[in-house]
Amino acid sequence: MKSRSAAGADASPVRRGRPRRDPPLRRGGAEEGAERKKRATHRRSGEIIEAAAQIFAERGYHGATTQDIADVLNIRQASLYYYFRSKEVALELVCMRGVEGFYETESAIAEGPGTASERLAGLIRAHIAPLLDRSNFVKVFLTQRQFLPAHSRRKVGKVSRAVEAIFEGVLKDGQRSGEFRADFDTRIATLSILSILNGCAAWYAREQASIERIGGQFIGLILAGIAASPGAGAASPRTTG
Repeated sequence: MKSRSAAGADASPVRRGRPRRDPPLRRGGAEEGAERKKRATHRRSGEIIEAAAQIFAERGYHGATTQDIADVLNIRQASLYYYFRSKEVALELVCMRGVEGFYETESAIAEGPGTASERLAGLIRAHIAPLLDRSNFVKVFLTQRQFLPAHSRRKVGKVSRAVEAIFEGVLKDGQRSGEFRADFDTRIATLSILSILNGCAAWYAREQASIERIGGQFIGLILAGIAASPGAGAASPRTTG
């Protein structure tokens, strides 16, 4: 004979409740604090490199000190060494930021659609566009990179040579298609064009001219100098002196 409790258990329907869910995990205070510290460090690192670029652009590498950089930010000089261990390392970081994105952007333009003239115009505009938001970085790269140690010079030098190859490739395309004159040396023309474009970093900030206007002037002058005469057909490019 079953007990009353057993009988009651048999008679009662089985309750099928929702499966229990564990409460969502919450990050502890230490983890959240570490994440906030990481974000703050990243933000501060950007501010410090900006300050280094400003000082190097204004005073040159040899005329600048880490104390000058610290003074811009109103922090102790010793605090800088948390972000870079020497002035030399700071210069390398600034120079690398100065060439950041040049190759990727210009390679896409050179390999994209359009005539050689259109692609060269795109390269010219893209090459000077960084002066809008990181002119100090570009200026330091152009004028102070020779003070980098040998291994760092080689690193940034690879980017420069890659950009030169992009411009020269488009010039050769234009010669093959007959858009550009066949009687100029593409290597010398490349270096001349880049000298013109890079040179505006020295005077852009003090001139009352927009990047768009400067780019338009450069495009007009450069294309006028290398364009083939009307009716001229494609010819074998001259690439040697």
